[in-house]
Amino acid sequence: MFVSIPSRNKTGLRWAVPLLCLALLAAFLWSISRPDEARRSLWLAWGALATGLATPQEWWAALRDGSVLRLFTALFLHADWSHLLGNLVFLLIFGLPAERVLGPWRLLLLFLLGGAAANLAALYVMGSPERSIIGASGAVSALMGTYLALFPGARLGVVLPLGLFLEFVRAPAFLLIGVWAGLQVVFAYIGPSFGMVAWSAHVAGFLFGIIYGLYVRAAIARRLRKRQGF
Repeated sequence: MFVSIPSRNKTGLRWAVPLLCLALLAAFLWSISRPDEARRSLWLAWGALATGLATPQEWWAALRDGSVLRLFTALFLHADWSHLLGNLVFLLIFGLPAERVLGPWRLLLLFLLGGAAANLAALYVMGSPERSIIGASGAVSALMGTYLALFPGARLGVVLPLGLFLEFVRAPAFLLIGVWAGLQVVFAYIGPSFGMVAWSAHVAGFLFGIIYGLYVRAAIARRLRKRQGF
């Protein structure tokens, strides 16, 4: 007689978030190694331009020449260190626990599709042909939305510097999202991104993440039951 005994399997290696962080950092270091004028040209060449996707004909042309991919490449460009570090910190805070439940491939899909959808929403809201949209803020917002949809009462571990010591505390997810929003307000008015934060991208990414989280919730529940051996 054979009896199935539930076992606690080891969590697989979480590689998607570290890979994304390395890609974002490498792209930023490469961009700042270029002269200022070359960096601006890079943003215009690979950032999501706030025009050009208003009609089916423009969509078809963008698909044919590959320029639609700029909705994705824009995610890996950042204006300055504050822009990059703000995204990296919250990508780690929300991305690592999200990858544990979503798995690496679902998380990568969420980051890319959520970021592209956020950039697309910002394109339609801004509609300014001389401006380009860059940064992973929309993708990070999508991760937050999904995590909040899956675990609305979750508390996440954060390391806080308290004088000469580091203190590990657990903070509610919604409080960390509020901190994220506050930092975006601050970053909007310092550095070269002064007054140019695409709030519509943040909101669209967050809403995309909530919808994505609700959509995959049943699949995630099956994944967690399988992990526990049920």
